[in-house]
Amino acid sequence: MTDQQLQALKIAFTYMPQAIEVTRHEYGDRYTVILEHIETVRAALQDCGIDPDEVGGEINPDLSPNSYY
Repeated sequence: MTDQQLQALKIAFTYMPQAIEVTRHEYGDRYTVILEHIETVRAALQDCGIDPDEVGGEINPDLSPNSYY
């Protein structure tokens, strides 16, 4: 994966819902498919050595809370 492709994947990931937000009430019967898609993208980021939980802060630092550690 090129740096540009990885950056695009990170950006797209920031627009995906968080897994905890995906419920049957919100997404209907497709909620399990959406959860699988989220996990697929998370795994792809991890395979590239990227922590998915840190991507949001990297892409949108102005929207991320400050770290205290």
